[in-house]
Formats: sequence, structure tokens, C-alpha cells
Amino acid sequence: MFTGLIQGLGKISPLDTDRFALVIAGTVGERILADLAIGDSVAVDGVCLTVEEMTAGGFVATASPETLNRTLLGRQIQGEQWVNIETSLRVGSKLGGHFVTGHVDGIGCLKEAIATERSWEMSFTSPLTELDDWQQMIAPYIVPKGSIAVNGISLTIADCDPQGDWFKVAVIPHTYEETNLSYLKPGDCVNLEGDILGKYVDRLLAHRLGQNPTLETINLNFLSEHGYV
Repeated sequence: MFTGLIQGLGKISPLDTDRFALVIAGTVGERILADLAIGDSVAVDGVCLTVEEMTAGGFVATASPETLNRTLLGRQIQGEQWVNIETSLRVGSKLGGHFVTGHVDGIGCLKEAIATERSWEMSFTSPLTELDDWQQMIAPYIVPKGSIAVNGISLTIADCDPQGDWFKVAVIPHTYEETNLSYLKPGDCVNLEGDILGKYVDRLLAHRLGQNPTLETINLNFLSEHGYV
């Protein structure tokens, strides 16, 4: 379990199709690695990976077939790339973001990033070739003021399309500068994880109704009738 509050940046490079080397440099890396051991969980761009081997300045991890299918790790990584790093949440630690599992739902793409006086307004949409996956895995959990993890970063949805085709977040300067959001260009892809609380509500409603409710049927009246408001 993670919070979506990024601790630092690292660089990832492929060792094989499913095996990756991570390097976390600088003083931040020293602090993270000093408390890291084989078997620990680490969120890498929002993907929960297990430390299999400690190396000089980093670690090695393997991604499962499901992880490769759902995340950017399954796409060919050219050379080294910057990734967001967060170690797992400790019991009793502050929860400043939201509950992030590290189980990515799918991939989105940056549509635009606009600098405002106090923040960056970033809009994301589905890759054109993956609309079906987006509508099934991601769109149901995109709601105004809801939480979403973008490359492992806990963000609040400021605005979204009613059908869930796109969403917008406001990113404060600190988050923008201290994560790999600052490296993104329009068209670049990101890992997305919807709020786990929304997933549990969705699952409970599906069992109660004996079927999967559609986006059109889930509204305030519907939730009130079924005891959720």
C-alpha cells in the first residue's frame, strides 16, 4: 500500500523483457536505499514491484505478465527513463495523499499541460488504440473531486468528461518539479490507477444488483436508494 506522495526520482532501464534495473541517485536515493531490503515493495511510476536484488545505488525487479500488459513497463523502454519512486506505507505513518495499491488499471496519455499563475493544469485522455480498455478499466472511476494516481502521484480530478473520456488535474509547482510530470510532452503516456474506494463501491453495487451497473445508472439518487448516501 502506498500514498501517492513521491519520495524521489529514479532511472529505469531494461535488463530483459520483464526484468528492470532501478537507480536512485543523490541524497534522496541514499535515504530510500538505506531503509530498503530484498522483498520490499516499491512503487515505480505507480507500479508495485518487489525488490529482488540490491545493487549499487538501486535495485532489480521483475514485472509479471499482467503488470506488463497493464502498464508502461510492457512497452519497449529505450535506454534510461525517469520514474517516480515511493516505498510502501508504514503502519502509523501520515497519509497525506490517498490509498494507492500500486495495481495500475491502464494507460493514459497527456493531452495538454498549461502553466497557470499557481499551478499546472494537465489533461489526460486515452491512447487512441486503447479506448476499449480505458472505458472498461479507467473511466468508471473518473469522477469530479475524486482521487487518481498518475504515474503513482496522488492527484485530485478537477474536471472530467461525463463519460470519462478525459480528465483534468491541477498540479502544484512542488509536485510538478519534483516528479516526472515535468518531463511529459503531449502524447506521452502515463500509468493510471483509480481510487480503490470507488472500486469497492462498484463491486458491492454489482453484487447487490446481480449485474454491473452502468455509468448512466449510478447517480446520487441511485446511491441514496441503495444506502450509500
